[in-house]
Amino acid sequence: MTRADAARRLDIDPSTLRRWEAAGVVPATADAGWNDDALAQARVVARLRDRGHTLAQIRRATESGRLAFAFIEDLFPSAGRGYTLEEMAEQCDLEVALVERVITTLGFGTREHFDGDDLQLLRYVAAVLAAGFPLVALLQLVRVYGQALAQVADAEVRLFHLYVHEPLIRDGVPGVEIAEEMEGLARELLPLASPVMDHVHQRFLSHFLEQDIVGHMEAELSGSPSDLGRLRVAIAFADLAGYTRMTEEQGDEEAVGAVERFVESIESTLPDDARIIKTIGDGVMVVGSDPGALTDWAVGFQARRVERPLPRIGLHRGEALYRDGDYFGRDVNQAARIAARAAGGEVLVTRQVVDAAGPHLDFERIGEVRLKGFSEVTEVFAASRAEDD
Repeated sequence: MTRADAARRLDIDPSTLRRWEAAGVVPATADAGWNDDALAQARVVARLRDRGHTLAQIRRATESGRLAFAFIEDLFPSAGRGYTLEEMAEQCDLEVALVERVITTLGFGTREHFDGDDLQLLRYVAAVLAAGFPLVALLQLVRVYGQALAQVADAEVRLFHLYVHEPLIRDGVPGVEIAEEMEGLARELLPLASPVMDHVHQRFLSHFLEQDIVGHMEAELSGSPSDLGRLRVAIAFADLAGYTRMTEEQGDEEAVGAVERFVESIESTLPDDARIIKTIGDGVMVVGSDPGALTDWAVGFQARRVERPLPRIGLHRGEALYRDGDYFGRDVNQAARIAARAAGGEVLVTRQVVDAAGPHLDFERIGEVRLKGFSEVTEVFAASRAEDD
């Protein structure tokens, strides 16, 4: 493409590109023509200029290898012609409003033009709806996909930067060599990402399908099926007592390391029917289908824990509203409040958990407490192993 073509795609004046070439912040391509690598670099320069960085600052960053990113254009080639929202909706036989909602729910943001990959994505969505999958469920699933894969992509980029890009810069490798090495490594690694994620997805899909079948059977046996969109679950919150003080005394890195070890130890010991839903600072939210098994885990986890600060764990059983891969509602809030009442090393539970737990556990009645945000009192118990167990 010519300099004028590149300027048009960047929405800047051709004289600006000429000035950037003279300053050495983009490749001088007047004779050979502009290519995708040069255009990618010019995009970043434009963004940096918008944020107030000088050409001298950008040139130093380019020479040091901090802007060694041009390989991205080669790894993610253009998907062909552009489409408007209306054109995609017409080709997929979907309402324009629905197409826009799917795009924004995925987290792609609003744009005027879309490419062939976007169109193919919408065709998949249309096929799912045509097969009979409810729209309300599809939109939730789309949001989960967008949020989860955005987190995956963010981690890939940041870890690549921290453990590949930055070490090369610190070693004084020239910018051109950094770009070449990063391109070679990324070209080898990128094709592996999708097979790894596909395998992990299939394994977990099989696991949760089995759990769902068991849950349906138990709901039938209980004779009290939940309302649409709600699930009967056991909920646990666990965090590290005294974590804030630890950050002050030992520093952020040591404190974060303690949280990482804490979360890893939870992940490796949870019962099969339970999983971590999310991490919240130094704590985690865990959901399972069997309150007895989750209580067994909590008591055993505390008994084995030797590293300080000690965890505090609260459990409750109830109904939760399931939305976008997360759990909401009064019973979720109640479990969180119970955990906040616990001291380091304690497991506190509600009456609903006591009634579902096995005889090999002891429950010491703490009393009826008024939890923050709840008008009625809650009966709270401290769980431990039975004396003769």
